[in-house]
Amino acid sequence: MSTATTARAPWRSVGGSALAQVAVTGLSGLLGMVTARLVIEHYGLGAYAQYGLLASLPALVPFADLGMAAVVVNVVASSERPADDPEVRRTLTSAFRVLLVSGIIIAAVGVAFGLLGLWPTLLGPGLLDGGGLAATVCVAVLGLALPCGMGARILVGLGRNPLQVALTGLTAPLVMVGVLLLMALGDAGGNLLAVASYGASATVATVLLVTASRLLRPQVGKAFRDVPRLRSVPGVRVIDVAWPMLVQMVSLPIAMQTGRILLSHQATSVDLARYNLAAQLFGVVLAAVSTAGLALWPHFARARARSVRASPFRASLVFVAVGAVLAAALSGLLPLVVPLVTGGALRLGVPLVAAFVVFTLLQAAKYPVGMFMTDAAGLRAQVLPIVLMVPLNLGLSWWFIAPLGAAGPVWASCVSVLVCQVVPNALWTRRALRRHGTT
Repeated sequence: MSTATTARAPWRSVGGSALAQVAVTGLSGLLGMVTARLVIEHYGLGAYAQYGLLASLPALVPFADLGMAAVVVNVVASSERPADDPEVRRTLTSAFRVLLVSGIIIAAVGVAFGLLGLWPTLLGPGLLDGGGLAATVCVAVLGLALPCGMGARILVGLGRNPLQVALTGLTAPLVMVGVLLLMALGDAGGNLLAVASYGASATVATVLLVTASRLLRPQVGKAFRDVPRLRSVPGVRVIDVAWPMLVQMVSLPIAMQTGRILLSHQATSVDLARYNLAAQLFGVVLAAVSTAGLALWPHFARARARSVRASPFRASLVFVAVGAVLAAALSGLLPLVVPLVTGGALRLGVPLVAAFVVFTLLQAAKYPVGMFMTDAAGLRAQVLPIVLMVPLNLGLSWWFIAPLGAAGPVWASCVSVLVCQVVPNALWTRRALRRHGTT
């Protein structure tokens, strides 16, 4: 393969991933808007606010995989023959063991919270009467489906991110079907709307795992069968990559995904609904950015395995430019889209829209550099800044909500991402490239 062809390969994956994500999120966004309209019209803003609140719970526990995602992507992407590499098989076995234990614990904790009546205390007034049962069911489904999440990571490691994105696009139609079925129950279904989201996600995760298993045949099936054979099939050492990834996965959700909970405690249900809608709409652009960025992970992993250091800075400039175009286009459509979705019940406001535009640009700048920093050294370098990000973002969010309402947590995230991720990651990457003679 020529050098030019090799250089173009990651960009084909990035472009394919981005295009697939735009198509998927376009369809998902359309179905999501219809679903939101149905929920608001049939159950009101309170039910929509709770729906968004409960749907955000997975973002608060992405650390559930205990860093196994990074381990799996790196080992699959670095292997020359992943379908028959014994190291890949043993790594998958270790990952499944960890995820089975983690998933059972998460489900048990969710049930315990429900039995003890702790959900209203944790989630605040945004939770409707009887919403604790829905939260319990959602978390139980999340935990039991956790091992299936490895399917998406295997596909990323294989360089099949566009396929992973396309299959993930099944989620929104399944959510809408679930919501329509719950609406048939009448008022009783209003509290259980978020369960449709979790059921859809679990179904899609299963599809992804089956697809990954076929592409990596027979590794996944053999690895799963090896799970109970603790003595005859020992696991591999995963802690070097897993622990810094785990710290990030614990810290980032606390720092970045608590906006809804803080708004539920400090602001009105209307502010919470505004935040939900803006996050849903800008999620289309943010998903395209993150998915395209994820496609760079196996590229950098393979480069490291071959002792090659490829600079991510040019990719960051491209990502920022594309992110700016997409965010500007979406902002221009909001005066038409928001009334259509809400029936005139909500307005987002300039501070909230501007905050999400800035946040999109910062995420676009961050992703390529973050994918470069996915080896053990790079992941360790990100730990301290991200840990410091937690009190910074929470404090700023609490401070900003009073004057800015729904926009407060988003502006707080903008400041935190710039100070604790964009700047320190860029400085570390530049030093790493200089040590290897790369510019």
